[in-house]
Order: sequence, then structure tokens, then C-alpha cells
Amino acid sequence: MMEEEGVIKKFLYLNRKAPYGTVYALESLEVILVGAAFEQDVSLAFIDDGIYQLKKNQQTSVSSGIGVKDFSKTYRALEGYDVEKVYVDKKSMEERGLTEDDLLVDIEVLDEAQMAELMEQQDVVLSF
Repeated sequence: MMEEEGVIKKFLYLNRKAPYGTVYALESLEVILVGAAFEQDVSLAFIDDGIYQLKKNQQTSVSSGIGVKDFSKTYRALEGYDVEKVYVDKKSMEERGLTEDDLLVDIEVLDEAQMAELMEQQDVVLSF
């Protein structure tokens, strides 16, 4: 199927994994930036442990036992790519004892029904 030139698709990147221990979070961020650079309609949603990707003050140094670079601050650059639709699952945030103040970027908190509606409105949903 050929995509019509100039047609903007709605992409939702669904981040479900913790930021470290797998490549999912970092690869998701890279794919998001590429999609945004190609002027697609990009939204991000953070569910389950994916919410930790947005947590402030992550300790990733060698002394913390993780020993990887903290890439979470890169989420602050999303606005420069016109990625302004960032959503967090309310239940997932509450289950992890987090509030909006604990997160690096401005987000919109959605309940389960609102999240389902958001997913339904997309042309493409990519889960990481």
C-alpha cells in the first residue's frame, strides 16, 4: 500500500517498559524523534513501568549500580520537535506513587477510558 504524499498520519507511541534494563525506552525515543522530524502527528503515552521514563532525578551512574547514561532529559527536547501531546495513564502513575510533579515534562493524565479513546483515534500505534 502506497502512502499518499503529504498525508499526515497520527502516530501514538506507547511506552510500557522501565527506562533501563532493556533497549525499548531508548529505541522508542529515537523512533519518536524520527517520526516527528518527518512531520507526522506524534503523541506519546506512558503506561505501566513506562512512566518511570519521565521521572525526575534518575540515578543511573556507576555508583547506583546501573552504570548507563541518563537519557530521560532528552524528553525535554520533544517540544522542539513539535511533540506536545504527552499522556500518562492515571492508574499506572498512582500505583507507582508518582504525581505530575515527579515528572520531567508536562503531561496530560488520562483515565483508562480516555486512554482507550486516544488509541482508537490513531492511524498507527507502536508499543515499546
